[in-house]
Amino acid sequence: MDLAAVKKLISGEGWGLLQSLPPYDETTVLALGEGLRAAGFDTDLVAAALTQSRLRAKGHEKFGEFAAGMLFTADGLEQATRLEIAARHAQRFRRAGIRQVIDLGCGIGADAMALAGLDLQVNAVEVDEMTALLAGVNLRHWPGAVVSVGAVEDTQLPTGEGARHTGAWLDPARRTPGVSDARGRTRRVFRLDAISPSWATVQSIARSLPATGAKMSPSLPHAAVPAGTEAQWTSFAGEVLECAIWWGPLVTKAGRSALVIGSKGRSYTVREADAGPSGGSAPVASSLAQVGGWLYEPDKAVIRAGLTGALTSAVDGVELDSGVGYVTSDKCVDVGYAKRFTVTESMPLNVKALRAWLRDRDVGRVTIKKRGVTLDADGLRHQLRLSGPEEMTLVITRVRNHQVCLVVRPA
Repeated sequence: MDLAAVKKLISGEGWGLLQSLPPYDETTVLALGEGLRAAGFDTDLVAAALTQSRLRAKGHEKFGEFAAGMLFTADGLEQATRLEIAARHAQRFRRAGIRQVIDLGCGIGADAMALAGLDLQVNAVEVDEMTALLAGVNLRHWPGAVVSVGAVEDTQLPTGEGARHTGAWLDPARRTPGVSDARGRTRRVFRLDAISPSWATVQSIARSLPATGAKMSPSLPHAAVPAGTEAQWTSFAGEVLECAIWWGPLVTKAGRSALVIGSKGRSYTVREADAGPSGGSAPVASSLAQVGGWLYEPDKAVIRAGLTGALTSAVDGVELDSGVGYVTSDKCVDVGYAKRFTVTESMPLNVKALRAWLRDRDVGRVTIKKRGVTLDADGLRHQLRLSGPEEMTLVITRVRNHQVCLVVRPA
């Protein structure tokens, strides 16, 4: 969509058309479009309305029922913070006594909506005029939220007494405008020096307004975390979505942490202190013989945060190899941020020997989990050439840099 199409869409006729559309259905959208054009609606307006209908349907996963009244761009929806996580961001500012938040680079306004929903004053700034217009529509229910067009670097920040109860929130763009990936989406950037606004600008703002938070990529290097801040890797339903950096009064506890949010809303927070004196690093198995009766797979946010040591501490176990995340123990412990498996067998990875072992047990189907190894799961299945009624789960990983196979079943 372009700016002209958005302006048509938020006009009386356009908004009425959008709100009157039936639930989005890919199988009927062409016929619906033809019918609307035959009824006399402008072609560009119909295209814009149907695009928004599709994006709203997709946005329901992140925003629930709120998506039905929002406007999106494809990139804006993809980068927007999930409602559950945006609410947690907003609560940090509220608990810290912040009354006004400057949302620098607000995108379509996801975090600004959560902030405004807690009765905080929100000054949202967005450099792209069309995206700013969409954000204004999405924030229309909150009189205390205003959107302006401008660059982060040009935004005048309050000083002195005016900064006392003011915070800043940033979600730097991590995409290359005009460059698409194989799926047609704007290509992501992963280097810290390629985000916009720059990492240096983010840190400069944090020095000006101590109550600053920034949503960064989950791939943020641990070495880049500024001293005295809290870096929290957050996952939702098993997918790591962000690493948020918090400064000043927004810090709960300085250092690295992981927030694990389940699909049903239950959450777990893991901190460096949970790993004991190691501060996150985990003891490592010395050999395959040390594999115990249980295998634990921590949530990916825990691994990204470098806090596998918290899991080894909780279960009195060891990590199979440095960085793989899998932890083994002879103790059966319920850990909310980790899956537990019973270990049936452990062996060095040898395809011929593994095939014989599985055939002896009439195994015809295998689920293959792998981490820390370069192995094609489909290729391994083809090599095993199995047939039989039984099914097993194989974990292909490494111990002391040697590839191993663990046969497991979910606990």
